[in-house]
Amino acid sequence: MITSEHFRALFDPRGIVVAGASTHPGKFGFVALHNILSCGFEGDVFATNRERAEVLGRTTVADLTEIPHGKADLVFVCTPAASNHEVLRQAAAVGIKAAFIASAGYGESGEAGLELQRELVELANELKMMIVGPNGQGLVSTPSSLCAQIVAPYPPAGSIGIASQSGNFVSSFMNLSRQSGVGISRAISVGNAAQVGILDMLEYFADDPKTSVGLVYVEGISNGREFADRLENVCRRMPVVLLKGGSSGLGAKAAASHTGSLATDDRVFDGLCRQVGATRASSISEAFDIAAAFATLPAPRGPRLAVVTTVGGWGVLAADAISATNLDLVELPPDLRNTLDGLLPPRWSRNNPIDLAGGETKDTVPAVLNAVVGHGDIDSTLVLGMGIQSNQGRLEREGPFYPGHGLDRIVAFHDRQDSRYAEVALAASSAAGKPVLIASELAVGDPNNAAVAAVRSTGHYCFPSAERAVVALHGLYEREVWLASLGTPGDGGR
Repeated sequence: MITSEHFRALFDPRGIVVAGASTHPGKFGFVALHNILSCGFEGDVFATNRERAEVLGRTTVADLTEIPHGKADLVFVCTPAASNHEVLRQAAAVGIKAAFIASAGYGESGEAGLELQRELVELANELKMMIVGPNGQGLVSTPSSLCAQIVAPYPPAGSIGIASQSGNFVSSFMNLSRQSGVGISRAISVGNAAQVGILDMLEYFADDPKTSVGLVYVEGISNGREFADRLENVCRRMPVVLLKGGSSGLGAKAAASHTGSLATDDRVFDGLCRQVGATRASSISEAFDIAAAFATLPAPRGPRLAVVTTVGGWGVLAADAISATNLDLVELPPDLRNTLDGLLPPRWSRNNPIDLAGGETKDTVPAVLNAVVGHGDIDSTLVLGMGIQSNQGRLEREGPFYPGHGLDRIVAFHDRQDSRYAEVALAASSAAGKPVLIASELAVGDPNNAAVAAVRSTGHYCFPSAERAVVALHGLYEREVWLASLGTPGDGGR
């Protein structure tokens, strides 16, 4: 029986063993040991190598029986499939409770491999050990500074928990984490999920104080009813964002050869997600957008959305995106319109989206943001156009006339103002307990832009476009609607 102690051994081990450490920098056994040693893990680290070769300046042992009993909880297995039964027996003998198996050659490789996989699970059950994999990429646990995987990257710490049937999707999500600054708590590739799988990880995440949202990639489901029941139980406790592969005929065929998964009917799966409260995403970037929104924003109390923009065209595209959702681009309340009349030039849009029409000054933007976000008839605010001033400042800084002609002063002013605007928007969000979403293509085009950097420095997410921000907000709102349908208090103000 798998217990919380097995998950502690997996994600927060006192010590770890790399079984099959290699002196060759291209081998899994080298890379896994390198990553563990390089990312700050403070527990004991051991490694086995049949020749007792020194690896990365570390002495190794010939097998796990030479490791002191109780010093390690987790073994990361890089040895060939034929050796792994003995590795598990030795691991159990020295008190190890969890094993991550990177080795391939199991269920994904045909019937013979599937039988070998069944035998591996039987042995693990007999030894009262939890195994993850085989054919897995690895795991990350930022609370323990643990990077036990055979590839990069290592993400910043945060509260998104990732579980995936494909290791490369774990890497993709963590790359987006590094780029955006929105961090990860735990991340794991379950590989063939021989003994434990996606749902086991989600159930652990739902009880993990370090994790606030689950981000999942799945290719196939073996038991639809069990999947639905367990997923709904998790969704009642924690938001889950789910990306599914194999939704087309060609994708389903690819999934079968990748992890041996049997894909389900996509329309049925879509309905299942809506029923159990999971938020389904259509792409890697969309999945991360929504997870980042859940991790960094309070939930909306209703559908009423205001858009504040420095350029009219961006507001038009935002309105188009909102029209495809259940969000409401609300009519501006008369008192709010009157307030904005006193702050903006007569040419402002006098409507929602709120086009500032060039009326941005060092005092106007903060006043507008505070008025809009704090209004009782507005549930959420989308802010577009931040970073324009400091983007001009970047061009001036890179040009041939800098720092003369007063350019040093104006560039510094632009950077200060854009940083201030972002900080004011996020402070207004915190004070009102409402989501404020900041969107700019500079999040990708120039992550060092002052506005983008200010958002990132607070642990929030700068959305790469208005359209992507709207989709993410819609996911947050639909979760609140689902929770309300259950008679369950929502996540508002988390």
